[in-house]
Amino acid sequence: MRVKITADSTCDLPANLVERYGIGLTPLYIIKDDKQYKDRLEITVRDIFEYVESGKGMTRSNAINVAEYHEYFSNWLNECDAIVHISISNHLSACNQSAQIAAKDFENVYVVDSLNLSTGSGHLVLDAAIMAEQGMAPEEIVSNLERLVPNVEASFVIGTLKYLHLGGRCSSLQALGANLLKLNPCIEVKDGKMSVGKKYKGKFDKIILDYVGDRLIGREDIDHKRIFVTYPPTVSKELIDKIVEKIKSIRPFDEIICCEAGCVISNHCGPTCVGILFYRK
Repeated sequence: MRVKITADSTCDLPANLVERYGIGLTPLYIIKDDKQYKDRLEITVRDIFEYVESGKGMTRSNAINVAEYHEYFSNWLNECDAIVHISISNHLSACNQSAQIAAKDFENVYVVDSLNLSTGSGHLVLDAAIMAEQGMAPEEIVSNLERLVPNVEASFVIGTLKYLHLGGRCSSLQALGANLLKLNPCIEVKDGKMSVGKKYKGKFDKIILDYVGDRLIGREDIDHKRIFVTYPPTVSKELIDKIVEKIKSIRPFDEIICCEAGCVISNHCGPTCVGILFYRK
């Protein structure tokens, strides 16, 4: 049976992995000047940052509707026998609900809520693609994914609350307080929702290495299979190299995958942001 794995563009998987496994992506939208642009296809992350920093306004993201999902699924079923679609958390977007509704018109389309975002979802998408390549049935893939969903640990540190604030993800008071104190919050994804964890203070290049240590040192529950380092293209390669070396000095991960966040995630997190995302045992 030919099972195709599909996912929202918010999974942020690198293009080489998407191509390698034939993963189908459903792009969300960025709205700028009242016009919609497809994530990564019609607008770039740098386009968003340049627009916002120019003072012209704020871009915002928009979910995929039911009709669009129906069209995506219909087209892909011309080349496969079944589809397993992994969506961004239903607590963060309407995409999962729309995909579930569209899937009801098909007997062979399965929708899984990742309860995550960015490469937190990407872990699940990549593992689903590997399972499909190994010949697993869609029902077995879904069962395995549902077991893995609670084990994904996703977090990231942001250098400014400006974008979360402008996007309605935090209050003016929270943003003002953090800016005055020069705090860099760690945002954690728990049960599909974003919450604030430890707050770091200092230069971003230093605190991000402290953050990596805090997430990885002294723990017995980390699966060393794979870790993503995810960031917008505005973060320097030099810093990413330092993060990779820090990870290697702490944990023997089989894979360390560095990848850029797409437009939707970057639209909320801004130009100074890095996350590490991995599985717990």
